[in-house]
Parts: sequence; structure tokens; C-alpha cells
Amino acid sequence: MGVGGIGIVRISGSRARDILERLFVPRHAPCPFRSHTLYYGTVIRNDGAPLDEVLAVYMRAPRTYTREDVVEIHSHGSQLVLRAVLERIIGCGARLAEPGEFTKRAFLAGRIDLTRAEAVIDLLQARTGAGLQLAANQLQGSLYDHLEKIRRRLVDMLAIVEVAIDFPEDDVEIVDSGKLAARLQEQVIEPLVELLRFADQGRVIREGVTVVIGGRPNVGKSSLLNALLREERALVAAVPGTTRDTIEETVTIHGIPVRLVDTAGIRDHDDPVEEMGIERARAKLRDADLVLFLVDGSEPLTPLDKELYRSLGQVERIVVINKIDIAAPERIDQLEHRFESEAVVRISARAYRGIEALRETIWTKIAGDETLQEDLACAPNLRHRQIIEATLAACRQVDRSLQSGVPADLLAVDLQVALDHLGDIVGLTTPDDVLDTIFSQFCLGK
Repeated sequence: MGVGGIGIVRISGSRARDILERLFVPRHAPCPFRSHTLYYGTVIRNDGAPLDEVLAVYMRAPRTYTREDVVEIHSHGSQLVLRAVLERIIGCGARLAEPGEFTKRAFLAGRIDLTRAEAVIDLLQARTGAGLQLAANQLQGSLYDHLEKIRRRLVDMLAIVEVAIDFPEDDVEIVDSGKLAARLQEQVIEPLVELLRFADQGRVIREGVTVVIGGRPNVGKSSLLNALLREERALVAAVPGTTRDTIEETVTIHGIPVRLVDTAGIRDHDDPVEEMGIERARAKLRDADLVLFLVDGSEPLTPLDKELYRSLGQVERIVVINKIDIAAPERIDQLEHRFESEAVVRISARAYRGIEALRETIWTKIAGDETLQEDLACAPNLRHRQIIEATLAACRQVDRSLQSGVPADLLAVDLQVALDHLGDIVGLTTPDDVLDTIFSQFCLGK
């Protein structure tokens, strides 16, 4: 906990008002405790001695966050004061909330769906303005609204199929397979594919990307880290092997958190400590979203440069030619020609030349072929994505069933499978263990 001017203790449940009346003495008695009204007074100890001057508010169900009776006590923000107020409340019969329990109660009471509950986590953990906006959009129901439209279309299709099941002897053909397949493609499958397209963008905005700076010793990796951060974060020296472990810092590029990782220079040596750093560097390079492969523009490529470059395999990369302030222009041209199939940026980390061009190239690699949209209407997280993929697979099975002319009862089963998957996203059919996992990610008190 931090220290602030004001600290708030929240109580939810049927006995919230009773507890408030036991420990709060209003400045002006009698106190009617009108709902959603702040009252000034004192929290008292068991013996009646004053504990702190506070503002208290009673909020009557169902117009509350949890749809239960809720009380908030606004005290001074000292940790000692807050702890004493909390202990006093517990002494009156309350218990400590579990992580995320207030939001879980709001979900169980039907006040919010599961996508909005998860948006609360994203809102609390947002590291950039883009992530904050994405969470705010989802909290307002953007993802839920998209999914609800798709769900209603599936429900309409299922209703048509169930009518055909109920009236099998009807002379009129109730299920027009061709029209139903066209509706399924246009109104369900295509919107689901579009949501999956946004999922990768949402992951980048929420979580950011990991960019690893790699290369042999003394090519300027630590200097590049410092230049990108605009501060002297890593030690820089002419002695090879100065960096023996990874150094990680985060910068923001166009609203996206980019975790920069400076690694130990990879070379042959006999130092066991340096070996540990090099193994860690190799692991970081393998797991990176993007590698900045750094070479010294003032020297010819060495066999070690070539070996390290080959070891990157299929990892996304940018070749960065450093030390252009001291290198001959023709040597820089030759190096760039060697990597003509790659994105190449010329820089001088020490003179801070080409750094902005490198940042823009990093952004281009992050964004890919499409411009990342900070105001995405919705962007599913990993859990959503997996369920949407399962829903999409079920819908494609429905399409195949329509094409092959299967009986209406089997078609109904396929449609119900797709509906059950969508229900998992918003919390209609989500298993309890999944709910417990989701809400365990919350901080205490939320």
C-alpha cells in the first residue's frame, strides 16, 4: 500500500449498514443515512475513543458496484490509520475480501458480464494511454456488444432449425440451406474472423513487445540501449564483456510499451560468470518479438557476426549498423548491401544519429501491414481468442453440415456448440475454475 491524503475502506453485504452504525459517530445526530450521501463524523474504537475523522457513505442495493448494500469510509491515507479502521470493521463482523471479490460479486449479480470484469483488470494494469483507452472501451461493453450481435444471429438460426425439428411433416421447406449458409458466412463467420484480426493488435497494445538488442561484444549494444532510453542506464566501456547479464527497461513508441533487453555480447571465453550471461542472452534472442542485430560499421563483418546472424533463424529482426560517425561511408554501403533482404538502419548510438529513424523502423515492424488502432472498438485477449477460434471452428462445421444436407436435429447440435462457446466468453457458461482463475488476477479490494 502507498500513502495518500485519503484512503478508502469498502464494505459490501447485507450487514454493511449495521457495521457502519456501530463504528461511525456522525457530527450531527440523528443521522438518516440517506443512500449515496456523504456524512462527516468519526470512527471510534471499541472503547468509544476517536480513531479518525472520516467521511462515510451508505449506498443501498441495487444501485451499487456489487448490487449489494455497500459502505465506504474515507479516512486519512496513513497505512496505520487504514489498518486500524479495517481491523475495527473486521471486529464488527466483516471479513477480508478475496482478490477481485467485489468485481466477482458484481459479475455474479449480473451487473457486468465477464468481458467487462476482465476490462477492470486491464484498466488497473494499463501502462500506456493506448492500453487505457482499450480497457475503457471494453469496460463500456464494446466487446460484449459485438459478441451479443453474433450470438443473437446464431440464436435466430437455431430457432429456424428447431421449428423444422418440431414440424418435420410440414410441406413447406423451413430450412433453406443456401440462404442459411450465406447468413452464417456474412453475419457470423466474417465478424468472428474480424475479431481475431483485432486480437493480435489488442495483445500488442495490452502487453507490448519485447525487443532484444543482440550482437558480439563491443559493437555498442549498451550505448544503443542508453540512446533509445535517452538516459545512461547501462555501463559503457571499451572492454569486451562489460555487460554480463540482461538489462531490461521499457520505453513507449507511439503509445505501445516496448521492453528493451540489452544482452551480454556473445563470444568464446573461459569465464563461467560471463558464460551464464551469454546463455541467458541466447535464450532472450530466441524468445524475442523483435531483434535489433547490431554490427560495427567501422569494421568488416567477423565470422562471429555471421554465426550470430545465422543463429537468429526466423526471428523478426532489424539490422542496425552502428558507429557511422567513425566508419568510412563505402564500408557502410558494403555492409548494407550484405543485408539487402533485411530492414537496415544506420546509426551512431554515441552521437545519437539515426535513433529516431530506428524507433520508426521498430514501430513499422510492430504494426506490420496495418496501422495499430488506439481506439479499437474491441480487442479480445488470449482467453477470448481461444474461445472465438473454437466458436469459429464450430460455425464452419455448421456450414459444412448445411452444404451436406444433414438432418435438422444434427444441425441444431452444431449451432448449440457454437452458442455454448460464445457463452464462455461473456460468462453465461464459464466453468467455476475459470472464473476463479480470472478473478484471482485482481488486486485485493477490487
